[in-house]
Amino acid sequence: MATPTAATESQASGGPRPPACLLVLGMAGSGKTTFVQRLTGYLHSQGFPPYVINLDPAVHEVPFPANIDIRDTVKYKEVMKQYGLGPNGGIVTSLNLFATRFDQVMKFIEKAQNTSKYVLIDTPGHIEVFTWSASGTIITEALTSSFPTIVIYVMDTSRSTNPVTFMSNMLYACSILYKTKLPFIVVMNKIDIIDHSFAVEWMQDFEAFQDALNQETTYVSNLTRSMSLVLDDFYSSLRVVGVSAVLGTGLDELFVQVASATEEYEREYRPEYECLKKSLASAQNMGSVALDTGTATGSSSLVLDPADLILTLGTLDEEDEEADSDTDDIDHRVTEESREEPAYQNFMQESMAQYWKKNNK
Repeated sequence: MATPTAATESQASGGPRPPACLLVLGMAGSGKTTFVQRLTGYLHSQGFPPYVINLDPAVHEVPFPANIDIRDTVKYKEVMKQYGLGPNGGIVTSLNLFATRFDQVMKFIEKAQNTSKYVLIDTPGHIEVFTWSASGTIITEALTSSFPTIVIYVMDTSRSTNPVTFMSNMLYACSILYKTKLPFIVVMNKIDIIDHSFAVEWMQDFEAFQDALNQETTYVSNLTRSMSLVLDDFYSSLRVVGVSAVLGTGLDELFVQVASATEEYEREYRPEYECLKKSLASAQNMGSVALDTGTATGSSSLVLDPADLILTLGTLDEEDEEADSDTDDIDHRVTEESREEPAYQNFMQESMAQYWKKNNK
């Protein structure tokens, strides 16, 4: 039986290793919170108490012991009331406010690496609120730059028996993988309701999926058939685990995949981020020289800070996305962006500048 022991003992060389951060994402109703609850209990039973973080400000009750809870820092309903926001806008703004102090969360995680081998992060119920927001990008990149970070995409197997719905889930998984560029595990939840073997077959056998699609005659099925030709190579190579968050089935196999994903991070992703750090440090040094030269000569040329580089590269999509998501605003005459923009840009620049300054010491 494969347990976290096998994964951690193989890494136990030369002192404590950084904990693996498991970023749990998934559609609303897929069972993310129940999955994190079961995962927390499982790790405690194996003698590896995890460090648990709740990032859902709108949840009424957290069914697991959370070391860090966003609700202790940000009052979701007060944010909605103060800024005149709807539910989704309140969640996004709460995450934005929490992201301004995420450097403190990083310090807590660093202190916990002597006692915790895993960090479990439960995200908001609406996946797009975290995945496509600027604060979600900041949090993900902060974790990735210091710790092995693995995305766990929780999928509702019982709702994916239709090939069109299944393809929709795979498209979302593809978009998250493209956005995060991190080791990725698809967790097919609720196998106590229906076995996930049909989904695994569809992912691994293109003809079996085409046969299932042939039973559909709608325009959407034709579109799905065309997309499956493109995405076949993509989802045939994904790590897939069947899990029941209610019964605890499949968690042993999950940690085998987590160990494999952690090795992939150290082998492929860590060098890439180290190169990014060096290039940003080099850009910062060149900027300092240019700034000194400009001051001496009286030049007014603009020198970009590394934080500005990150904002330019990482938040254009989020700004575009937020411009189209004002349906929940109470006062449509004053949009969410116009209220938040000055303070939001300030906290993003300050937090990222502090973070990179700390990591480049």
